[in-house]
Amino acid sequence: MANLDTEDKVPFTVHLEELRKRLISCFIAVGLGFAVSYGFKEKLFQILTQPLISVMKQGETLIYTGLPEAFFTFLKVSFLAGLMLASPVIIYQFWMFIAPGLYDREKKLLVPIVLLSSIFFVGGALFGYFIVFPYGFDFFLGFATETIRPMPSMKEYLSFSAKLLLAFGLVFELPLVITFLAKLGIVSVPFLKKNRKYALLLFFVGAAILTPPDVVTQVMMALPLMVLYEISIIGARIFGRKEKPPETATESTTESTTEAEGAKDS
Repeated sequence: MANLDTEDKVPFTVHLEELRKRLISCFIAVGLGFAVSYGFKEKLFQILTQPLISVMKQGETLIYTGLPEAFFTFLKVSFLAGLMLASPVIIYQFWMFIAPGLYDREKKLLVPIVLLSSIFFVGGALFGYFIVFPYGFDFFLGFATETIRPMPSMKEYLSFSAKLLLAFGLVFELPLVITFLAKLGIVSVPFLKKNRKYALLLFFVGAAILTPPDVVTQVMMALPLMVLYEISIIGARIFGRKEKPPETATESTTESTTEAEGAKDS
């Protein structure tokens, strides 16, 4: 068990220094990822735009309306790829920063949590790329007519796709976060079941905020969240903190009362 008395005596400046070191490690990881990704910037952008290109009509392409737009778009693509490559390091540094405030049994969960966090984040981004992008882009391009032609620019597409990829990556962390909270005893399976309807409402509200203002992408984010919430309940049931049976708690209270009365009589 962590020594809480020792933790209380640690000066606040020590925590700031620890935070500074963790942030520097994250920046270095992102910088290295950016340097590696920039060497493949054209290929990365081609991969990123493939879901849109696949549903565009023959002869239609992306455009850029400003002279430096293509250059800065490639920089942003490289940064986004570098961020994805550095995500395991960033997640690890985050958990290691909060590790001193955890108990010893909780610290043992850090390694699998870091690994699973990376898997869930990448899995969410891949879900958005392979499942949501094709249907969403096909929906948007469906408004084109003989007199209206879609001409998406590089900058607009990157901003749109990056926002969705990061959003799906983050929301797919839901089962891991809830399971971890259940392990700490903050939430329980009955609590999750009781508040399921409120969670579903929050999912649709959150999906409306994170996705563009259309029903298609909102539903395509909210539905996976509903499934992930049910997976979270299963994870909380398996790995959550087990509550003591009522009779055990009653017996413990009776024994404590008896001991207290005996001590009083003596």
